Amino acid sequence: MPKISVIIPTLNEEALLPVLLENLKNQTFQDFEVIVADAGSTDKTKSLAKKAGAKVVPGGLPGVGRNKGAEVALGEFLFFFDADVVLPKDFLEKAYAEIQEKFVDLATCEFTPQSDLRLDKVLFKLSNLFVKINQRLNPRAAGFCIFISKRLFDRIKGFDETVKLAEDHDLVERATKFRPLHFIQSTELMVSIRRLEKEGRFSLIEKYMQVEMHLLTKGSIRKDDFVKYEFANFDPKEKGDKSFLDELEKRIIQMEESYNKIADNSIFQEQRDKWEKNLENIKEMVGNIFTSKK
Repeated sequence: MPKISVIIPTLNEEALLPVLLENLKNQTFQDFEVIVADAGSTDKTKSLAKKAGAKVVPGGLPGVGRNKGAEVALGEFLFFFDADVVLPKDFLEKAYAEIQEKFVDLATCEFTPQSDLRLDKVLFKLSNLFVKINQRLNPRAAGFCIFISKRLFDRIKGFDETVKLAEDHDLVERATKFRPLHFIQSTELMVSIRRLEKEGRFSLIEKYMQVEMHLLTKGSIRKDDFVKYEFANFDPKEKGDKSFLDELEKRIIQMEESYNKIADNSIFQEQRDKWEKNLENIKEMVGNIFTSKK
């Protein structure tokens, strides 16, 4: 029996899934199986997964797909990833060693963006900090990096398939009634920023704040019309579907990209310092906006 079952829900992921499968193939720890729960891909996702030696089972929305993968899993631990994560070659080795050493049944880890923009790095740092701070009182974990023992997963009956959004948070909240959430310190993974680019960074933050408020005041989200969510659809927004936050994000990114060009040339030291100050002021203003909303 493998120590770990890696479970990946997919829908038309032929562009990114091979990267994760290659990462898994090159892991220093090899006592694991890979299960791809596919929600009816019309591209080469399933054939690429089979070619890489993964089990392929019918999936659905992320919660459904993860449950379907868990049904056939043989591993002692279930490692849930999404198709767009990137793993260092010793990720499984370090994560599993820490889980064993500290007798962990439920864990998540730090995640960093596949982006050079400091704006993205700041947003991801804030997300990680939120998870760390709320480990005990209000435990949360992203679906693309949840690690749970099979016995605990079965005990809570897996993901609640009636939950339409934030099914990952729902799972973690129910699991922590039996075992605490552990934040892995020994390793981290990277994840794409494609949802940030589709939704808009600040618009997505606003949506997550709405979700969090609903979870805290009304519980799990079971209505499709609460906020718009599209599984595996990362087409850009229509031109007319832009908010103030989208425009603010666009201007900040333009400033940062211009700054990066200037920063490559030491002749423009003075101008670079001005850009640095402007960027910090804008980030502080944005932080104050969201703080005041809370």
